[in-house]
This record gives sequence, structure tokens and C-alpha cells, in this order.
Amino acid sequence: MNRRNFCMAASALALPMGLARSAWAASPYPNRPVRVIVPYAAGGGPDVLMRQMAPALGEALGQPIVVENKVGAAGVLAAQFVASAPADGYTLLMGSSTHLILKLLQPSLSFDPLKDFAFAGKMSTSPSILVVPSDSPYKTAAQLAAAAKAAPGKFNYGSGGVGTGAHLAASTFGALNGLQIVHIPLRGSVEITASLLRGDTQFAFPTAGTAVPQVKGGKLRALAVTSSKRLAELPDVPTWKELANDPLTVQESWSGLWAPAKTSPEIISRIHAAINTALKSPDLQAKAREGGSEVETSTSPAAFSTFVHAENGKWAEIIRKGNVTGA
Repeated sequence: MNRRNFCMAASALALPMGLARSAWAASPYPNRPVRVIVPYAAGGGPDVLMRQMAPALGEALGQPIVVENKVGAAGVLAAQFVASAPADGYTLLMGSSTHLILKLLQPSLSFDPLKDFAFAGKMSTSPSILVVPSDSPYKTAAQLAAAAKAAPGKFNYGSGGVGTGAHLAASTFGALNGLQIVHIPLRGSVEITASLLRGDTQFAFPTAGTAVPQVKGGKLRALAVTSSKRLAELPDVPTWKELANDPLTVQESWSGLWAPAKTSPEIISRIHAAINTALKSPDLQAKAREGGSEVETSTSPAAFSTFVHAENGKWAEIIRKGNVTGA
């Protein structure tokens, strides 16, 4: 804390509580630590990314970032908590594509991503990878699709659960190729590789963070990636869009910082600028890449908002086309 903020804090503490709040409110944002609510368990990929980013984000904002995990209902509890928080910029959500998908699959949920939040800035993106066991006879996505089409109901794919990226990508693969394939929801995404190696499933779309080490280690073979461009870690693996030429094949999980809907544009712009400053760090970019993500920012809060709304429409079409229900 710099001398100016220290003096302001000391002065505010000497005042009655009501006047102290007024002193804080009158000072420029931010004048105290900012909380980022992470809707996933500590130690998982999103949590690690946020904690790695927190020091640089705090430095850019001029206040510490406190990362708080609020786990439950696949991210719903965290979203509801932040949506009902004061719109003052001090409680933010690590929002993601998952929140859009949850609402699309469960319209009765008591939060609405498009109405209850202001979108400050994008932080990261991570694709899924179409994989088969390394000893599988299928060396291309076309070969896999042809074999599955010739054996209706005989090909299984695993995922970490209904509505996950692995589920939606595989259901899209089936829909685009006219396949009758069977979804096997596993207890978590960490079980996808084991399921493939046991032969319980024949293919899957795990996230890059899960798949890349297994591909490089020789356990799995990558047939396609769902990113908009090829991955630096797997340059010889084509994008799914290259193979299918359909915009629905670009399916990337992404994250960003969201604030309660009525947060002022000035505060949202301040957070956006801090995100973009923090993510310029080559070290942070390298750490994100190691975890299977790529740092990706937005040019403005308005651009990020446009992106989120477009993604919502795309995921709605993916869910419709794949005939995915429930979550």
C-alpha cells in the first residue's frame, strides 16, 4: 500500500463507521483489496491461472487481489454470489463459457449471464482435442467418423459430465457426421484418458491441458483441435474447422473477469486496462501455456461484451444441433 492509500485508510479508521464508508467511497477506485471469486476448486487449471495472474493484476490496479474459491453446482453458486454483490468493483467473478452453457441447459437457474453481469475483459482460452488411444486404427478424424457411422451405437465417448466441453464437442462431432454414438459421463475429466486406455471409450475431446501431455507421452493420438488455429504444442494436428469447414467446430473454453451488472463503466474500464497490462507478462503467458491455455485479451469491455453475446448464440446452436439436454 502506498503512502497516500495508507494515510487515507488511517483517516477513515478514525471516523465513525458511516463516515468511514463515505471516505472510502469518495476516493478513486480501487482503494482497497479486490476479491476475485473463482467457481472451481483450489488447484484446478482455472484456479491456478487466476492465482498466477493475481500479483500482476494487483500491481496494475494498485491494490492486492484476493482469490477466493466458491465451489458448488458447477459454477452456479459463485455466479449467483457475485451477481448479488455490491456493484462497486470489489467483488469480481472469474466468468467463463461454462456459465453460458449452464444457463442454456438449465434456463430456470436464478442468474442470467447476459443480464446480471458487466464484462470487463477476456483473460484466456483453451480448446479441446479429438483424441483416440495411440494404438487405435484411426489416424484421421475422417477415418474415425467413417468407422463410427458403419457401426451405429457401438462407439462410446467419455466426458467429465453433461454440458462439459468434451461432451458438447463430441455431440457436435456426431451431429455433423450423422453418427449414432454413446455418451459415457465419467466422474471427472481426469478419467477420460484412463477410459480410453481401458477401451471403455473409443474417442474423446478432453481439454488441451489434459490431452497434450498424454499425446506427447505417446498414450494418445491427436486427430484434431477445436481452436481457431493450430496449437504451437501440436503443429501437425489440424484444426477441426480445417477438416469440416463449419464455424460450430471452433469450440474453446475461455475465461474473463465479470462484475455485477450495475458496475460503473469507469470501473469496468479500469479493470479491463489492468487485465491487459497484467497479461503482457511473457512469464504469465508461458505459465498459461504450460497449463493448456493461451492468454487472450479483448480490445475493450464493449468488444468483450460483444464476444460473450456471440458465444452465447453459438453455444445455443451447438446444444441444439447436438440435441444436448440437462446438466
